[in-house]
Amino acid sequence: MADTELVGKEMADIRSPDLDRGDPRRQPVAPPSAAIKAEASSRVSALAKPLGALGRLEDLAVWWSACRGVCPADPPANVRAVVLAGDHGVTASGSSVSAYPREVTAAMVCAFVAGVAGVSVLARQHGVSVRVLDLGVDADLDGLPAEVSAYKIRRSSGAIDREDALSLTEVQQALAAGAVIAAEEIAAGADLLILGDMGIGNTTPAAALIAATWGVPATEVTGRGTGIDDQALVAKTALIQAALDRVGARAADPVQRLAALGSADLAAGVGFLVAAAQSRVPVLLDGVIALAEAAVAEDLAPGCVAWWAAGHRSTEPAQQLATDKLGLVPLLDLGLRLGEGSGAVAAVPLVRSAALLLSQMALLSDLA
Repeated sequence: MADTELVGKEMADIRSPDLDRGDPRRQPVAPPSAAIKAEASSRVSALAKPLGALGRLEDLAVWWSACRGVCPADPPANVRAVVLAGDHGVTASGSSVSAYPREVTAAMVCAFVAGVAGVSVLARQHGVSVRVLDLGVDADLDGLPAEVSAYKIRRSSGAIDREDALSLTEVQQALAAGAVIAAEEIAAGADLLILGDMGIGNTTPAAALIAATWGVPATEVTGRGTGIDDQALVAKTALIQAALDRVGARAADPVQRLAALGSADLAAGVGFLVAAAQSRVPVLLDGVIALAEAAVAEDLAPGCVAWWAAGHRSTEPAQQLATDKLGLVPLLDLGLRLGEGSGAVAAVPLVRSAALLLSQMALLSDLA
């Protein structure tokens, strides 16, 4: 779980050489193997079937082989999901951005630890490990294993319509923590990663980050989250637009964007996604929270997107906008809006099926 050299250290001491205080933009991330991608595409066309008959499973098989650097690639055997939890300042002052109180966040962290959350049930079905980490929950989580809060940055975040969510130092700490967390999962043998989320109110900063990334108004990204009514939707839209107006041109820089509009858990998710891509480990993205993290990660380290696949299409308009902008086509469309990484976990069997079809299906030439 947590690296023994890091557990118990102040988060201010956590540093990554790629996350220094200079220019936050990095060199582009190298893509998956072009040679293997071409080989896998050729093999897909040679399978004993009409061209294109397996639809998007063919694209998925090619992507998986290219990411793994071999054709055909074995299906993912060690899938590891990390749920990053945090509370959000937009819920602290009577705001109606969520249909549920912020106390639910801490309660759900306990449910993850106990293995009774929705994603926990799906993960057991599909042989996926689930790890939950508190980056910014507004509670002390007494009684849970210390490792759950080993990377905690702060309690909650600033209310983004009135103030920055994080300081720049906290953003750097969260980015570095996310990179360390990804490295731990990779060291544990992960061949496919999933990034989950837990936090009442988290669709508000996620929508704001997506809007700021592509310069669209709040009306294009604001959704109902946990199921708010029409009146609350109007208020949520106004809050997000106020946040965007407050931040202005600062949002052009991805680190400033995270400080102004994000949260500790979202910033850690960005660090996680970048580190995974740099380590050449593919990630199956979930809903609007993961896509907000992906939007900033791709801006921070261009080329990361080639290492990601979208697990499902959320009901949130911001997630749909982000998948379109990033050129990702979701694998499932089931009307899911739970979060937690649940949609991505539900899509894991599709990745395995695609890999097996490419490796075990006969070639048309074999039947001659």
